Amino acid sequence: LWLLDQKINDRGVAIDMDLVRSAIAAVDRAQEGLAEDTHRLTDGAVQAATQRDAMLRHILEAYEIPMDDLRASTVEAMLENDNYPVELRELLQVRLQASTTSTAKYKTLEKAVSSDGRLRGTLQFCGAGRTGRWSGRLFQPQNIARGTVKEEALELGIDAMKADVADLVTDNVMELASSAIRGCIIAPPGKKLVVADLSNIEGRVLAWLAGETWKLGAFADFDDGIGADLYKLAYARSFRVDADSVTKDQRQIGKVQELAMGYEGGVGAFITFATAYGIDLDELAERARPALGAGLIAEAEDAYDWFTSQKRSTHGLTRETWVVIDAIKRAWRYAHPETTQLWKDLADAARAAIGMPGQSASCGRLELVRQQAWLRIYLPSGRSLCYPGARVENDGSISYMGINQYSRRWERLKTYGGKLAENVTQAVARDVMASAMPEAEKRGYEVVLSVHDELITEAPDTDYYGPYTLAGIMSANPPWASGLPLAAAGFETHRYRKD
Repeated sequence: LWLLDQKINDRGVAIDMDLVRSAIAAVDRAQEGLAEDTHRLTDGAVQAATQRDAMLRHILEAYEIPMDDLRASTVEAMLENDNYPVELRELLQVRLQASTTSTAKYKTLEKAVSSDGRLRGTLQFCGAGRTGRWSGRLFQPQNIARGTVKEEALELGIDAMKADVADLVTDNVMELASSAIRGCIIAPPGKKLVVADLSNIEGRVLAWLAGETWKLGAFADFDDGIGADLYKLAYARSFRVDADSVTKDQRQIGKVQELAMGYEGGVGAFITFATAYGIDLDELAERARPALGAGLIAEAEDAYDWFTSQKRSTHGLTRETWVVIDAIKRAWRYAHPETTQLWKDLADAARAAIGMPGQSASCGRLELVRQQAWLRIYLPSGRSLCYPGARVENDGSISYMGINQYSRRWERLKTYGGKLAENVTQAVARDVMASAMPEAEKRGYEVVLSVHDELITEAPDTDYYGPYTLAGIMSANPPWASGLPLAAAGFETHRYRKD
């Protein structure tokens, strides 16, 4: 796999340099226009919307509105308030456009693409130190903005940028340029891009590792076209209703549950994902409470009283909203008994292995063993995750030495059952995708990028090659993954997009 990774990095990926240069020019002109708008709307007090401190000072002095920051989420929240003056709302919209940072990727491409029009060295093998997943370098393909411009409008916008008339098709050139970044990746002449993505791979792997039998069956039924959507099913099992009766809004709650709860997430994790999907938490609490039942609500109320007595964060929520979200968490956990047991079993196995150097402790499909200073978790594939300097603290918590993702310093970090479950789940998901890559290459699908659980390949532009075949390769079970329900879907294109 390491040798294949080197081959992929040397091969590189074709880049539309006409789009890159046109987008840079369009963004530069748009920034000039936004600076002029800022100057006009502030009577010369602020020269450019990117001048954070000057902008905050002007808003305070001109409108008597104190603001702590100008982050996109803060500005977007203010724009939802129709009571603010029109001039302030226009200024905030200008700020929102001007602060789009994802467009900086174009200048990275301009510098990094080789003379043959291909970008190389974008992947780092085992770049994610804990799980072994690939990570991005240079262009950072792992964190390309999803984009907000719809596909048909985006195609027109790309053509307009390349024709130097982007302002004729949109009032927000910055938004267009940000949405078009993904489209810089193209197929070279005579080839096409064939792309496939593993479907809900983390949810499937977690259920497989935990032995959550009902959920494994639900994934298999869904893949066969006879089962319910898993987000609807998550809501249905939590709220004890029929999956066919789950509404669109209720499905969204189920989706947030699935994304937030699988790794022992609580109210804070639910808030993070609910905010990302635009869910109003107070409104959710009002709608969901009647469906939760008195028992769950009573448990959550007791938990709230304990949290407040311990001076633990309730994330600024009202008591009512916190209680309902905590009850939603409890409903998901009661519906997933094997998953919640996996968190406990993993932590217990880690403590046992740390305390018995050289002797393994089993946890379902996983084996944990301490070898000298290292705690290793052996995955079904045979690969192991490593935790240097692992030890059990006096309070029973587990710690190890690693790089703090915030300070970037090497220091002692704490972990717990849910976090270990996240590590091994993502690592197994990586191994599933990695096992498909050599076969894809053998069948003529030349891998040019991997982005999370998606493979982007180049193949001859003929009917023989297509996404159905690539998806079949990716969803074939490795020898060590018997019983893991896998599915993949894909598309083919000449310009990369998010399907």
